[in-house]
Amino acid sequence: MTSTPEHLTGPIARQTPVRSTYRLQLRPDALTFADARTIAEYLQQLGISHLYLSPVMTATRGSTHGYDITDPTTVSSALGGPTGFKALSDEVRGRGMGLIVDLVPNHVGVADPRQNPWWWDVLTHGKESKYAHYFDIDWSAGNGAGGRLALPVLANENDPAALSVDRAGLEPMLALHDLRFPIAPGTDGENALRIHDKQHYRLVNWKSGLCGYRRYFTVGGLAALRQEDPVIFEATHRELAAWCEHDLIDGVRVDHPDGLANPTEYLTRLRKLIGPQRLLLVEKVLAHGEPLDSGLPIDGTTGYDALTDIGGVLIDPDGEKILTDLSRQFTGHGSDRAWFGEHEHRIKRAVAETMLVPEVRRLVAAVKRDARADAFDTMALTNATIEVLSHIPFARTDYAPLAGTVGTVVAEVAERNSELTAPLHVLVTALAIRGEAATRFQQVGGAVTAKAVEDTMFYRAARLVSLQEMGSDPARFGSSMIEFHLANAERAARWPATMTTLSTHDTKRGEDTRARIGMLSQVSDIWSRSVAAWNEIAPGPDGATTLFLLQNMYGAWPADGRPAGTVPGFRERLHQFAEKAVREAGTQSSWEEPDLEFESSVHRWIDDILDGPVGVELGEFVTDLATHAWTDALAQKLLQLCGPGIPDIYQGCELWEDSLVDPDNRRPVDFTHRSLLLQSLTGTPDLDHTGAVKMWIVAYALWLRRERPECFVGGTYTPLFASGDHAKHLVSYARGRSGETPEVIVAVTRHSIRLDEAGGWGDTVLDLPQGHWTDRLTGHTFSGRSRLEKLFARLPVALLVR
Repeated sequence: MTSTPEHLTGPIARQTPVRSTYRLQLRPDALTFADARTIAEYLQQLGISHLYLSPVMTATRGSTHGYDITDPTTVSSALGGPTGFKALSDEVRGRGMGLIVDLVPNHVGVADPRQNPWWWDVLTHGKESKYAHYFDIDWSAGNGAGGRLALPVLANENDPAALSVDRAGLEPMLALHDLRFPIAPGTDGENALRIHDKQHYRLVNWKSGLCGYRRYFTVGGLAALRQEDPVIFEATHRELAAWCEHDLIDGVRVDHPDGLANPTEYLTRLRKLIGPQRLLLVEKVLAHGEPLDSGLPIDGTTGYDALTDIGGVLIDPDGEKILTDLSRQFTGHGSDRAWFGEHEHRIKRAVAETMLVPEVRRLVAAVKRDARADAFDTMALTNATIEVLSHIPFARTDYAPLAGTVGTVVAEVAERNSELTAPLHVLVTALAIRGEAATRFQQVGGAVTAKAVEDTMFYRAARLVSLQEMGSDPARFGSSMIEFHLANAERAARWPATMTTLSTHDTKRGEDTRARIGMLSQVSDIWSRSVAAWNEIAPGPDGATTLFLLQNMYGAWPADGRPAGTVPGFRERLHQFAEKAVREAGTQSSWEEPDLEFESSVHRWIDDILDGPVGVELGEFVTDLATHAWTDALAQKLLQLCGPGIPDIYQGCELWEDSLVDPDNRRPVDFTHRSLLLQSLTGTPDLDHTGAVKMWIVAYALWLRRERPECFVGGTYTPLFASGDHAKHLVSYARGRSGETPEVIVAVTRHSIRLDEAGGWGDTVLDLPQGHWTDRLTGHTFSGRSRLEKLFARLPVALLVR
């Protein structure tokens, strides 16, 4: 940089090693940089080493998440601007802490064109705009919009009649309801429709299958950037470079790198920019069995893989058959491996043929160009391409460990469908050139996977919805202890500084909601009978929706004894979640074609549950099993906090977390309550609805990471196994400094309901390594062969330190 911006001047602080992170969802109306400064002391006392911030660049006005950035060159003034950002960095630096920032390289917000100066310029000047090459735009004559930029913003065929000219400002603009669009120089006139016909863009119906630019999945309000162009990379990372130069941040989290043209190349360039010492994490949803490319210059993922491992080991495999049968009874299928295998292909095809038509059309056009097959039948080639995409098992296959995946899939498709031989030859020819078609193939494949699996299938299956989570494979009914330990050992050895998480702004359910639902695997018989009885009392709208929503209601239902219908906001949260769930599922209603009559029946049913006898019984069911649900919640939290990697705590999750999917999981957090509660804790809290015991465990685990950091990031991982009749109910491991004997032991209770039914721990023991071990959570000391009934006499989890 030639000069130092005024807001960046000041002393450069020493970077703090990242031991733990605390995710903050910044928003102008609830959590600005100034607000974050006021809670820094609390987070320091909790034991957090780094604040992990949601995107901080200028976003759409009123954005509550920040991923719809409208100006990637400026820090959001609504959050406090560059001076506020530096003040926050100085605040945490002064406390021996640091900052991790969420980076959004794939797309920018264009829903309101006036708020995005680059997009406004493109709409004004078309291909001649100096920003035209910033976006991935289809200007071809055959793009369906006569070579103009198609904007899918019209709600219906009558919308063009609503076009008018707004002359209230300095320049005239085309007006469509609340939206405004520029008028190119020399094209103004009296008739709005005629003016529109002269523009570089064309407004089209959002259901038309036309979109002139690459989107973020199917979101028309988010236009993709071409980060493969060094000019665009430099423009969008200029502020980040300044932060690094002046040591304001300690690392970045990269949002959706799979959407980029070449993620590996991008991450290599990004690593060079931020330097070798800063943390570099990617939002990567790994499929079951998919390895993270060790050749990437990153420290790891944002933790969905760890979430899956931790949650999976707490699922009781004995509940699989009954829950599968219940699902079959209510939905007509078991939501099992066979169903997922069959329907994943079918739903992927449907997504490619409907939601992603513009992207598939551009991909096929690129295939024809690269293969020099302009005369080849477009319909046949489209069908073959979609068939291949629908069988790809990963979001992208161009990472080194997945080499050969596409060839295998194409060969299998060709063997099953001999009529596709010719179009598959064209596709293979294009992909082999490794040009535009190969790039688009990977980008479209990731979008097909995300929309089909996470955004559709995960709302249709209903066997055990806690397994329908980001990065999880619900076809697998949990995982074994052996799988859990080997996955942790692999993480400790290969990705010691990866992030681990249990909740994020994108998870389908909050961590404790998910833990409580997962616990149903231990009482599958009781749950099955209860659901059948409740459906007799208050028949649901249809079987699949009923079973799906009942599990989510159970997961989020208040456990403090209050009638759920009287808890402020709870009713509204359920209704909002239900509407999103049935539209995402797309079987009875959808975002494109909402069935308001069906949705009304769902809402009436929810009110019947809340206000009727089923709600009373559901509340009693929650209360009766609350201790066991909390046991699972504490178990997964301690396994995460002390396991391999750097644990992230999503805002507010140091207490019980009852959230459902976004926007429910992005609600403002009461930090005053949490700060006062932390200060009031003087002894081991009870296991109750307040969540104080969870905060107790979080704080002690984080303090231990601060006290003995070498035992965790870069430390050893050793599985420990109990002996005795109920050994399978213990999950335990030891951590220590590299090359030395263990110093920390984590022990948690697994399948506590089954354990109680068996009469408790009995003669089950854990042989502790040599030395005296003190449980930081209770103060009790143990050594040698320790009986688990004594180890867990006070809490169902233990954190032992030698």
